Amino acid sequence: MLRRLYDWTMSLASRKSAEVWLAVIAFVESSVFLVPADVLFLPMALSRPERSYRYALIATVASVLGGIAGWALGFYAYETVARPVLEFYGKLDAFEQMKAYVTYEWILLLLVTSGLAHLPPIKIVTILSGVIHVNLGLFVVSAIVARGARFLFLAWLLRRYGEPIRHFIEKRLGQIVSVGAAAVIVLYPAYRYLAH
Repeated sequence: MLRRLYDWTMSLASRKSAEVWLAVIAFVESSVFLVPADVLFLPMALSRPERSYRYALIATVASVLGGIAGWALGFYAYETVARPVLEFYGKLDAFEQMKAYVTYEWILLLLVTSGLAHLPPIKIVTILSGVIHVNLGLFVVSAIVARGARFLFLAWLLRRYGEPIRHFIEKRLGQIVSVGAAAVIVLYPAYRYLAH
């Protein structure tokens, strides 16, 4: 199912309505959808490099709005809507464990790592932010910084290096950023422990 979803998302890049689809995918990725907006963003930016920053802006704005929707699901409709979505994706147990242990500081860290590296998946963090009542203004600023940095950096790479960088972005960049994000998540508790 995931492969079909991925292929369908990729096919949207060649349509005239690609920008609209990019906004839709970026929006729903932040609250309910499984396939990241990068899947659509990369081929669009490669085919029209002069528009890559425009695409990055569209993806950032839609992703932040989708994050707000995820936050609202967690804040207002966890039991009726968000919980069944998490159950559908098999993420409910992991979510409940995170909810039991996460602090306000942790959630801000996770907002940045999930926005930059999808670690953990952005939809889990946006819903969790609403469940634990993270301040909406702080949530929005964190989402703008993390998602904006990701999409603008990808746009810069694609404009500067074009098609040759695509393989690196698809195969290696995600791994490198994920390792960095994982290191931050692991080192943060150690820093907090040593600081006290």
